[in-house]
Amino acid sequence: MSEDGITLKRQRTTSGWNSLIWRVAVLLGLLGLMVAVHWLERDGLKDLHDGDVSFLDAVYFTMISATTTGYGDIVPVTNNTRMFDALVVTPIRIFFLLIFVGSAYTFVARKSWEKFLMRRIQRCLKDHTVVTGYGIKNSRAVSELIELGEDPANIVVIDTRDDRLELAKQLGCTVLKADATQDETLSMVQIEKARLIIISAGRDDTSILICLTARHLAPDIRISMAVNAQNNDVKARRAGADIVINPMDFAGLLLATSRGGQHIAEYLADLASIGGRVQLIERNIREDEIGKALKDLTGGLALRIIRDGKPYGFWRPQVQDLQPGDIIMEVIPTV
Repeated sequence: MSEDGITLKRQRTTSGWNSLIWRVAVLLGLLGLMVAVHWLERDGLKDLHDGDVSFLDAVYFTMISATTTGYGDIVPVTNNTRMFDALVVTPIRIFFLLIFVGSAYTFVARKSWEKFLMRRIQRCLKDHTVVTGYGIKNSRAVSELIELGEDPANIVVIDTRDDRLELAKQLGCTVLKADATQDETLSMVQIEKARLIIISAGRDDTSILICLTARHLAPDIRISMAVNAQNNDVKARRAGADIVINPMDFAGLLLATSRGGQHIAEYLADLASIGGRVQLIERNIREDEIGKALKDLTGGLALRIIRDGKPYGFWRPQVQDLQPGDIIMEVIPTV
């Protein structure tokens, strides 16, 4: 993929048939103009067959002139007619060629090229991240993913607004202008091969519908979703979301930490951002760590384990004997 990203485009607002009708109308208009001038200036033409230039002869001469055929049976003989053919008919002839080439590109080459690009992009999409909506929350999420080392070309951003997609494209992301609630849209971005889908559509009902669609098409994908209303957390999880985040609720929690000290919120922000001095990570247990206690791990500050889907903090007895399959959550320095 190119450095500036590849854009997957939907059909343009002006349909191909409307464009074709417009081009045919222009061609007929120019041909009509040429026929009219040749008919009015028929005295400047000479028919080598019968010596008489009829209206049919004017139409015939116009067509063979426009198509550069030129059989030589009708020829211009006066200066005015020759100047008209040289200065008007020749540019129109070139314009005809451009219209024909443009029409061929629109109806044959462009569609074939877009299909080729689509297939090439889809072949490259595997273990990628799909981001539905590119508002404030998701744009920040994309920036963090890139800071974490994610290849921008491996991030597919879906939105319906060109200005937002342009911002994502400038980061190097693959972008698609479409409705993420549709099965066809998510299938187009190979949702079944994706590793993660991040959903924040602005409206909770739209986000939940996207979640249902994604879970239906890709039962094993990890879904992270932001909701605005607190009572929609349960609905989001029932729709299939693995991670549900309420930004407003989280902001309230951060504000409440100020009661315990003025530096707690800052530290939590450090943990959440790749730009902080420390980072909270989640990783699989290594073979050399099996059988050890959580407090004996080196490299970071281990806080908890996830075993069989259940969390156990550093004070729990389960963390004294780490087992295969445990997931470690720890704080590591970034500087």
